[in-house]
Amino acid sequence: MTFQDELVELRRALHREPEVGLHLPRTQEKVLEALGGLPLEITTGERLSSVTAVLRGSRPVSRRGPTVLLRADMDALPVHEKADVPYRSVVDGRMHACGHDLHMSMLAGAARLLADRRAELAGDVVFMFQPGEEGQEGAKIMIDEGVLDASGSRPVAAYGMHVFSTTIPRGLFLTRSGPVLAAADTLMVTVRGRGGHGSSPHRALDPIPAACEIVTALQTHVTRTFDVFDPVVVTVGSFHAGTTDNVIPDEARFEATIRTFSAQSRDRVRDGAVRLARGIGEAHGLTVECEFGIGYPVTVNDRAEADFAAQTVREALGEERFFPMPHPATGSEDFSFVLEEVPGAFLVVGACPAGQDLAAAPSNHSAGAVFDDEILSDGATLFTELAVRRLAAAAR
Repeated sequence: MTFQDELVELRRALHREPEVGLHLPRTQEKVLEALGGLPLEITTGERLSSVTAVLRGSRPVSRRGPTVLLRADMDALPVHEKADVPYRSVVDGRMHACGHDLHMSMLAGAARLLADRRAELAGDVVFMFQPGEEGQEGAKIMIDEGVLDASGSRPVAAYGMHVFSTTIPRGLFLTRSGPVLAAADTLMVTVRGRGGHGSSPHRALDPIPAACEIVTALQTHVTRTFDVFDPVVVTVGSFHAGTTDNVIPDEARFEATIRTFSAQSRDRVRDGAVRLARGIGEAHGLTVECEFGIGYPVTVNDRAEADFAAQTVREALGEERFFPMPHPATGSEDFSFVLEEVPGAFLVVGACPAGQDLAAAPSNHSAGAVFDDEILSDGATLFTELAVRRLAAAAR
């Protein structure tokens, strides 16, 4: 069995038994099994099913060598798989629809490759296998539990990768300096009025028109307040009010996701959205309650580390395998918490199966998402080269 075959076998085993959230005992077991027999110092999480493994380099250096961190997320999504693949999920309502099973396999493969090249390592490598990326801030919990100090010295650089099932050609790696993914926060608004009969709205205080006005005003607020080159995206994904056609309800509620690409815009849209909602409610004689849920910060690549990662792709995999990311993506990532503490870079890689239309292929998080296993060995190779080359540069 080839190295690629072994990575495929691991990835499909992980895919068949997906787990959601912070506690992933079966997934953790498979990761630990994949790392078994390697010269690693392994610890597991207390508040989550994480795995942290440290590989000590054996190349002599004048002082204790530097550290590089490599990260893969582990959790699946509450999605019932519809993809027609032989290794489809056997757990109802659970699916690796975002490709985290590929990330784990790549990182486990890199651990094997780096263990074989231990004599070349001018420092240490921390392998960060992280649950709870899909909204549970697993990276933040791992940081609190000491992942950044696992080797005894803070990493000089950290790297992560994410596969895309659509849009990006298979095997093409992209990254950029500066913001690479958006911050993601949540605005929850409750408009309270006074219910009544639908035939006599003048005898009630109808919250629905005011709530609708707030929804549309938020879009105007974004386009007329924020620089188009520092964009803000507000999307209302949930709106609930009333029970039937002829009853004016007491309240209307909606929730929106807010995506921003700078700390300044993030603060401004929070304050502005709350002020706008309350002002419209007051104008209609209604009360408005706003709750702003702070989510993941902007994922910001260090300029030097992004350039280094791009050059490593070109040299290790081929000039044609890298493409500069033209603008940030509006998705979010809790690897952002790591990059707030350590300089590093986050890359994306195309994993759309051969023969599929890039524009029509099911996207990440879709019940029909399919990822191509052919990229597994390339991902493991890139993780390996990033660690070897970055440690060598830091030890000079």
